[in-house]
Formats: sequence, structure tokens, C-alpha cells
Amino acid sequence: MEVPSFQLWLMLLLLVAVTASAVHPRKLISRHGLPTRFKPSSGESFQLPPEYQIHYYTQTLDHFNYKPESYATFQHRYILNYKYWGGANTSSPVFVYTGEEDDVTYDVEENFITDLAARFNGLVLYIEHRYYGESMPFGSEDEAFRNASTLGYLTSQQALADYAQIITYVRKNLSAENSPVIALGASYGGMLAAWFRLKYPHVIIGALASSSPILYFDDIIPQNGYHSVVTKDFRDASESCYNTIKQSWSEIDRIAAEPNRLLTLSNKFNTCSPINSSQELKSYLEIMYVSGAQYDNPPYHIVEDVCRAIDNAPKGTDILGRIFAGINARLLGRTSCHKIFSDELSNKSAWDWQTCTEIVMPIGYGNNETMFEASPFNMKKYTEECVETFGIVPRPHWITTEFGGHDIKTVLGRFASNIIFSNGLRDPYSIGGVLEDISDSVVAIYTEKGAHCLDTFSASPDDPEWLVAQHDKEMKTVAVWIAQYYAKLSTM
Repeated sequence: MEVPSFQLWLMLLLLVAVTASAVHPRKLISRHGLPTRFKPSSGESFQLPPEYQIHYYTQTLDHFNYKPESYATFQHRYILNYKYWGGANTSSPVFVYTGEEDDVTYDVEENFITDLAARFNGLVLYIEHRYYGESMPFGSEDEAFRNASTLGYLTSQQALADYAQIITYVRKNLSAENSPVIALGASYGGMLAAWFRLKYPHVIIGALASSSPILYFDDIIPQNGYHSVVTKDFRDASESCYNTIKQSWSEIDRIAAEPNRLLTLSNKFNTCSPINSSQELKSYLEIMYVSGAQYDNPPYHIVEDVCRAIDNAPKGTDILGRIFAGINARLLGRTSCHKIFSDELSNKSAWDWQTCTEIVMPIGYGNNETMFEASPFNMKKYTEECVETFGIVPRPHWITTEFGGHDIKTVLGRFASNIIFSNGLRDPYSIGGVLEDISDSVVAIYTEKGAHCLDTFSASPDDPEWLVAQHDKEMKTVAVWIAQYYAKLSTM
């Protein structure tokens, strides 16, 4: 099933706004693979607790050129929390959250980074990603997104250089040059945390990269990996549920092909407005399934809830009636109708720019590979969409050229150190993560039952034992890094 160009990202964003009370508003799969998240309202940041202090750094627009225009600056937002910090004179650590593709205030919550800070008397530093939130070059989003010339400064490489600049400034400003720095990031932010350790080992001593699919590039892993994991999640929950979903796509097309039957589908699925094509409905259903699998974390059991509703529909309920029952369970009664978004919607976002330039994740799947209709990844069409929208051609091989990825175990085994790659294997993105230890200090920590970014949440008394064990192993690994740093510092 082929999702309409540039629509999946926007539909997911709006969908999460509807379902955010059912699932913690973390990230969802975006148009071409990586995550976006719920925003409370346009242009609005979350209200921060009083211990979080917002600051702005005068950031260089272009770190890698010396043309006059490269020296332009913008106000780059970062946030500090001194609540747990032992102070510079104790060389207490600094824990940095590598902001991803959203307003940084959405990340400031009870987070595992604060658990680390409490355990090690650390300073907490959140850094916003350029072109997101308030960290907008050229003064405003309208100006920054004007064309490819203004958007051209939006790259992961520039973002990492931004982080290095701010970390160096904060440590110097606080006379904390001897304080070790450890990065933590989730999903795209987890990729950035890992890459940051590889590119700037003189700035940070280690990184915790949660749910970071750094191998989902350049056909290192099978293109169908993401949707294969989604399929496994549903099939493990219920074979009959899996079969019902798999059969539903042709049933939707069969009904839609009959005269005036799109209205029948609209009524059957209680859509807020009449659907224009069967593809709209199928795209919406796919989003519901993949987002449910990606965030199938306790205490929510989204996949089980959907399958239970599909399987327990009244006797005699037809296929689409059972699908409708499952979708209603997914929304838990939080909307009076289903908003099926038109194929005519379009969105030119910062994340769309990133996926049209360097973050090219070849996610696709053929016939009978998953519970979904075939939708092979088509680089030619992908490129055409990007040229039409931004006037630029993607560089699908650049990420592996810049950061590596091929033969990851051998390559990182030669020079990398102090990285935790954490995953929950029910997360579809885990298929693109590092799932084997590379060395004694570049380690893979995963759980069979966890899904996307679960370990980045603060520990709770209700956490299952396997999550407690994952947090404990991560905490002990970080403790080793810090102890080794202090041991070397004492000899200098």
C-alpha cells in the first residue's frame, strides 16, 4: 500500500493530537521513517517546571564554511537544570539531551536523564535542534523555510556542531571544564547522540542512544524491516487478528470499486467527512497500526487492545466491521468520528527537508512480506517528490559516508568507545538498531518486550522487572564511564 507523498508525516501529527491522552506523547513514525511528535498547539511550548532555566546562545549559522554569509547568527535555545548538580568544583558530570526534530520543551519531563543526574549529582542540559522550536535561523520559520537556500543549513552535521559549541560554552561559563559530559538522545536524537560521540569524543565521554536506527540507511538492512516487525507484533498478539488485517485491504478496494460505495465506506468507518478514495482510508489504517506497534509500551498495550477488539467483535461481523472495532479500541472513545485526511494536503516541514536531503531511509515492502499491501521503496519517485517540493535531489548514501554504518561491528570495534545502543524489540525501528555488543564499552542493551524509547522515561515503581533491569544496566554502564574518567583525571 503506497502512502501518498508527504502526507504520512502530517496525518500522523494530527492523529497523535487525537490519541495523545491514550499514549504518552512521544514520537511517531514520520513520512519517510523517522519520528515526529504531538504538539500542544501551533507555536506553543510546554510550561516548564521552575527548576528548568531557559537560555539562548548566539549560534553560528554555518560551521563549515568561511563565506561572509556563513558568519550570520541566530538565537539557539538551551535549557539548564541545576537541581542535582554537585558543582564545578566537584567535577560533577553534565548530562546533555541531544534535541531532535521538535520543540525542546516537549522533551523536558520526568526523564531518565534526570534519574542519571540525581544518581551522579549531574547538571542537566537540553539543547534544541536548529530549525525546530525557537531555534530558528533567519529570525522566523517563514524566513527559514523560504527556499532551499535558507533551509540548506539544516543538517545533522550542523546540529552536532551546534551541540559542541553550546556544551563548550556552558562548561567554560560555569568553570566546569573538568566535568565529564554524557549525551542521551531518543530516536533521531539517539542517532545524533551516537554520532556525536563518534565525531566529538573530545567533547563528550559517552552516549546513550535509545531506539536509534543508525543502520536503516543504504540498504544495510532489509527495506521491509520496519513493517515486518509491526506485522510480527500483531501476529504474536493474535493470528486471527493478523489475518483479518491482511484481508481487509482487498475488501476495502472491492467495496470502493462499486458505484457510490465510497460513501458506504465513510459511513462504515464513521469518518468526519466523506473519503475521496480507498487509499485515504487504507493510509489512515496503516498509520493506526504502525503507530500502535511503535508505542506498544506498558502500561498501554495497544496492539493487544486492537486485536482483542477485532477478534471479539459480535458473531457475524464482517471483515471491515471487525477492523472498525479495532480502530475504535485504538482511539479509546476519544473522538466522535475518524478524521481521514485528504490526499490534497501537503506539508513543507523541517523534517521533510531532512528526509529529502540526508535522512533517506529506504522503507518499503513487497507482496506477502508483511500484513500490509505491497509498497516497495522507489528511489526515483522519492527523488521526484523532493525535487517537486524543495527543488533538491536527495543524497541517499551520505549518512553512511559521513557517519558509517556498513560493517558496523568491525569499524566501530576499531576506534569507538562508550556508547550504549538501547532498544525494545517490539519497536519497529529496532530492526535498524545495533543489537549486538561491539566491544566492552560499545554495548547493545535491549528488551524483548519494550517498544520505542521506553527507557528514556524516568523509572517508576510500576515498571516491569525487565525495564528495571534495563535501566539498572544502563546506569551501571554510565557509572563505569564516569569512574574511568575520574581515575584518569586524578593522574593528570
